[in-house]
Amino acid sequence: MEAGRRRAAGELEAAVMAVLWAADSHLTVAQVGAQLPDALAHTTVLTILSRLHAKGQLTRVRSGRGYAYAPLRDEAADTAERMFGLLDRGSDRRAVLARFVSRLSDEDERLVQQLLRGDEGS
Repeated sequence: MEAGRRRAAGELEAAVMAVLWAADSHLTVAQVGAQLPDALAHTTVLTILSRLHAKGQLTRVRSGRGYAYAPLRDEAADTAERMFGLLDRGSDRRAVLARFVSRLSDEDERLVQQLLRGDEGS
């Protein structure tokens, strides 16, 4: 990271979640920290993991004297949940959905239509 550059809100949490989503199993604080693109202090990684656990985004199991963490939802489920949260915040659900659909690529629009029909194929 560039010297003096402040991270955007949620940037560290997003990076930690990306590491955990890519993992096959629970990861310790040290394992998560080792896979992050920027070197962070152990205490910083621990704080991020603790906050994500407190928010209900992670599960944790004992690992030695500490914990190992894993996401409660996969990335697609997490993204869908955030999208629903944003949709619920708007006062005009129809307008929000209309704007969203109007910006879909042709490929995404076909995919949404397939999903609404219940088509499993691509």
